[in-house]
Amino acid sequence: MHEIAAIEDPAAAEVSLDPIRASLLAALSTPGSASSLAPQLGLTRQKANYHLRALEEHGLVELVAERKKGNVVERVFQATAASYVISPAALAAVAPDPARAPNQLSARWLLALGARLVRELGTLIAGADAARKPLATYGIDTEINFATAADRAAFAEELGTQVATLVGKYHRENAAGGRRHRLAVALHPTPKTTIEKAN
Repeated sequence: MHEIAAIEDPAAAEVSLDPIRASLLAALSTPGSASSLAPQLGLTRQKANYHLRALEEHGLVELVAERKKGNVVERVFQATAASYVISPAALAAVAPDPARAPNQLSARWLLALGARLVRELGTLIAGADAARKPLATYGIDTEINFATAADRAAFAEELGTQVATLVGKYHRENAAGGRRHRLAVALHPTPKTTIEKAN
């Protein structure tokens, strides 16, 4: 089971958004069967089986064991990931495109960048998994408490200058055998609910 997976298929996204199926996915962080899950979710075994088949059909759960109980074969499933994110690829016709209206000071443009990050990483992870190869990535996640809006603006300007310097130092447009990498830097206020949970 993966830690996280991106759902790119629209039909799989629709299946995952059903409240009962989402509850089954959460319960299947550890293996379970229709008969073991049904009482937890207030379902009949037949209803649980119906939803499990839909999740299996879209690759959100996988069969991990089969146990014979009398004349019945009990199928034991586990979720393919501990958590899921729905990729903008699932809504391709209306997926955001950050190239459409670039604006470093726009929260909506930042959201479009985040959506592209989810879409591209979902595709790359799926390809790396299929090829059974590692994927070279790097991420930074931190928080800064700015005393003033002026400090935030000065930080953003200095960060932009430093990033431009590093890009200029390492970018080789026509390097033989080179591989392009995308760098996205985001700065936004931390939602108050996130701060409250941390405290």
